Amino acid sequence: MNTEQPPPHEAKDVHPAALPNSADVRNAKTTLLGLLARTGVPQDEAGQLIALVEAGALAEAHGEIAPLIEGAPEARGRRYDLGWADGARTVDDALLRIAERALRRALGADEQDDSAQGGAADTAHVHPPVAGVDVERAKVAVTPLYLAFTHVSDLDPEVSEDVLVAVLGTMSTAERAGYAGHLAEFAEAWGGQLARVYAQYGPGSDVSIHGRYALLHSPSSIAVLERLVSAPVALREEWDRVELPPVWLEGLAKAWDAPPGE
Repeated sequence: MNTEQPPPHEAKDVHPAALPNSADVRNAKTTLLGLLARTGVPQDEAGQLIALVEAGALAEAHGEIAPLIEGAPEARGRRYDLGWADGARTVDDALLRIAERALRRALGADEQDDSAQGGAADTAHVHPPVAGVDVERAKVAVTPLYLAFTHVSDLDPEVSEDVLVAVLGTMSTAERAGYAGHLAEFAEAWGGQLARVYAQYGPGSDVSIHGRYALLHSPSSIAVLERLVSAPVALREEWDRVELPPVWLEGLAKAWDAPPGE
């Protein structure tokens, strides 16, 4: 005889009527598209940005549910534990599939996989043009990371957009979508070296006014340093294509490779 009892409700259930329905969501999207259009954001770029937020929300939900697979309440019995884990796993898998579909829609279902390019993905020209929304997302990503290692400089050469276009030109659409997270991982992994570079060559250093290191006064420099580590050949190709000063890239490469104290 089964003596296990279902657990009491620990929190009041949220009624579906209290949540936004499909009409509410469509209205919010249309409103947001209209607001973004007034600021000059093209509708296709705004739509992609909204779709990325939707995919990200689903991914966040997946991340919240994943720990529940092993998180059944204590002292409920083995059958309850197994049922809890199976149910949580089913919901977790479904959310992951939905998030992946949402991301594919955001990036465009017609985008070819890099592996289908016959190895050509290592060159910059196979990637799609850099859109304004790509640059704006990159600006938001680089600024707080830059300020974690140095401070705002009056000597910023004000070429952030051109530099970020070169940086983003080395990436596929999918790589651009995940760039903020990748850049944060780079800053964490190379934090010690980044701190050294900005201390020795950045704002306030003895060589801060040297033209070779001018780009270290711009938040975009941290994006360039990441590409020097991850995709140096592609970066140099894009740098030449955008016609940025070669001395800036040489300066950052020299600063990155220089031994401490030099």
